[in-house]
Amino acid sequence: MSAAARARALADVGRLEQAEAAVRTGLTETPADAELLGLLAGLQRLQGHYPGALVSAEAAVAAAPDMAVLHIEYAECLLLVSRLDDALAAAHEAARLRPDAPEPHRSVARCLMSRRDLAGAREAAGRAVGIAPNSVPDLMALAEAEHLAGNRDAARAAAARALAEDPGDADGRWMMALLDAERMRVRDAMRGLRGLAADQPDRYGAPALTWPIRGLLAGLRRGLLAGVPFTAFLAVIGQWWPPAELLGRGAAVVMVFVTVGLAVRVLIPAGRLPWICLGLLPARRRRAVVAGLITAVTFLPFLSWYAAGARWQALAGSFAALIVLLAAGVAEGTNGDLPD
Repeated sequence: MSAAARARALADVGRLEQAEAAVRTGLTETPADAELLGLLAGLQRLQGHYPGALVSAEAAVAAAPDMAVLHIEYAECLLLVSRLDDALAAAHEAARLRPDAPEPHRSVARCLMSRRDLAGAREAAGRAVGIAPNSVPDLMALAEAEHLAGNRDAARAAAARALAEDPGDADGRWMMALLDAERMRVRDAMRGLRGLAADQPDRYGAPALTWPIRGLLAGLRRGLLAGVPFTAFLAVIGQWWPPAELLGRGAAVVMVFVTVGLAVRVLIPAGRLPWICLGLLPARRRRAVVAGLITAVTFLPFLSWYAAGARWQALAGSFAALIVLLAAGVAEGTNGDLPD
């Protein structure tokens, strides 16, 4: 068995370090072997050794500049070190070398998504799907591009096609859960996440299953960050124009009802599972989420107090709570989206 074949066999069963050792052994005999250099880059990338992976990918491309697959690996490594322009150039070179293969076009799509060129990403992913209509990775690249572009129906259609080919595909199932979550189909989203967590607990564990709680807090942070200063602005204007104070009190009422309504709509359908999984989060994140929940609850009496009497103390309390809520979000280290 060749060094490359042995390394691939080891990588297929998750033994990445041993696979890398097999590649390095092969490179001692043929140090300019482009296939082995490309494999080394991929193995280093998968293990998180990004600078070393980039060096290996550069060497592989230099050894065999006409191999499209090496340019794809080079593009992946460049993306990981945020060299987006260089990554796109490498992906385009792969597509030039193999325009009839889907993988280079998928690589172009990934690079364009990183650059937020979503129209170009959709076009490139669509080209890959046109070449390989039943390819799950290409369909999922198209689904991701459509989702980032805000085309949820198109994203769902592409993910559904991928799942029709491979019902167990984790990326497709995650995309469906994400789309359900965004459309507030909380029960459906949690059902999908429970299945993913059962199959891949390391990737879709407690952080993903606590999405209803964390997502609710993320939504409140965004809403209150706009609503509380706006209410304060109306309160200031109300010193000279009394109707503005009434508008501010009305805004406080709206925030109270929206907060309660959103909590009911998200947390009740989610059931007990997110609360159970909250205790499984890392300690720092768990404390941040709990602090956010407590602070979110304190908003309600402050806003209600202001709505009832237009007291400046209530506004001051609301601003203090907002600062704590934002700080808890920073400490949590996420924006509450699915998954981590």
